[in-house]
Amino acid sequence: MGTRARLIYNPTSGREEMKKKLPEILQRLEQGGIETSTHATISEGDGVLAAADAVERGFDIIIAAGGDGTLNEVINGMAERENRPKLGIIPLGTTNDFARALGIPKYWEFACDLIVAQNTRAIDVGKANQRYFINIAGGGSMTELTYEVPSKLKTMIGQLAYYMKGLEKLPRLRPIEVHVKSAEYEAHEDVMLFLVANSNSVGGFEKLAPLASLDDGLLDVLILRKCNLAEFLRIASMALRGEHINDEHVIYFRTSEVQITAQDYVQLNLDGEFGGTMPVKFKVLPSHINMIVDETGISSYKDK
Repeated sequence: MGTRARLIYNPTSGREEMKKKLPEILQRLEQGGIETSTHATISEGDGVLAAADAVERGFDIIIAAGGDGTLNEVINGMAERENRPKLGIIPLGTTNDFARALGIPKYWEFACDLIVAQNTRAIDVGKANQRYFINIAGGGSMTELTYEVPSKLKTMIGQLAYYMKGLEKLPRLRPIEVHVKSAEYEAHEDVMLFLVANSNSVGGFEKLAPLASLDDGLLDVLILRKCNLAEFLRIASMALRGEHINDEHVIYFRTSEVQITAQDYVQLNLDGEFGGTMPVKFKVLPSHINMIVDETGISSYKDK
């Protein structure tokens, strides 16, 4: 029996790019010896069920084709199930932070070739309460603003960059009182936002969590203490250069588990999607999913 793959795609992602490319993608995979069947997601959360179903049915590979949202759903359907298949990515969405963090090329032909080659790397997955994320999780009065950002804007700029859009609504940018508890750090703080990163490539801020790595068994926690607008803008511009972690307003530590509680109603954002509300316990599932990557780990096609 040959290799069987289940390709889960969002037909609307990336200006319906996936729909147009699908016949060619399937042909390229088939030519590489991978027998591929497809599932088009029809509504939010459908990718989770489709991925869980693919695990049950014993596929060798699950392919998430779309953007970070599709990938996040697929991860949520696979995580912590027995006999997890390998996971491949064809990045055709509007934001593909995670594929970029892995060095997976944005050219679908090359992404298909990587899947055919089946070189894998075991990567960590983050868990937030009963949901999962692969790139970044966040909370605070600022992260709530991201859901109100028009999708066109979301297309034009990466995830964190569009947190910046929230500045226009600054009256709502109020600090929240949180209790942070982990083996490495414990405090009661008034904070603007907190971010928990699994990778270092987030929305164009390549140096946001400069030490983060996908297979170190750790999550990188960044907390922005209460500050005014001028301080916030200064720290945001420092973050572009990776110089923010020494600022007195920034708490930065690495851990395998952290609990954050708040008195207020605070929404969570997991990989750019709504992820429930506080309180939250974050933990890392180390080397949890075998992700198909370039054998060098960095794609040679990246800059072409």
